[in-house]
Amino acid sequence: MNTGPLVTPTSQESLGVLIGLVRTELVRSIEAEIVAKGMDLRFIQFLILKRLAVLGPMTATELARSVELDGGAMTRQLDQLEGRGYLRRCRHEQDRRALRIELTEEGNALWQQLTGCNERVLEAAQRSLSEMEREHLHDYLSRVLLALRDKNNN
Repeated sequence: MNTGPLVTPTSQESLGVLIGLVRTELVRSIEAEIVAKGMDLRFIQFLILKRLAVLGPMTATELARSVELDGGAMTRQLDQLEGRGYLRRCRHEQDRRALRIELTEEGNALWQQLTGCNERVLEAAQRSLSEMEREHLHDYLSRVLLALRDKNNN
């Protein structure tokens, strides 16, 4: 696996390019951590497990929206993770037509191992920032996200 940067950002990069490069490096770093632990898991599967661990059971549609996958791609990922015993599809309490996706005990145990990967990568990504700079970065990115979501709703 090539873990080197594909492109080095310059001071003239646009915000979109820079955010894209940061995301690419975060994904690459998390996948490298997962491989180093001897696990066979792609980033999108990591993200699905994370969403379920943090947010709890949800429908496949809600989960797909939260990780930005279309329905077909989500079904394939869920099939793979269910086949490995990490999650299960259960009947929804309020809507008999719907299914809820939830982690199994094995899925929860796997997430407990993976959460350290996530924390190490995020810590390394911010190591050159002071606590105040970290708070500002989070605030700025949150505001950019809200502005984009608000723009798309108008």
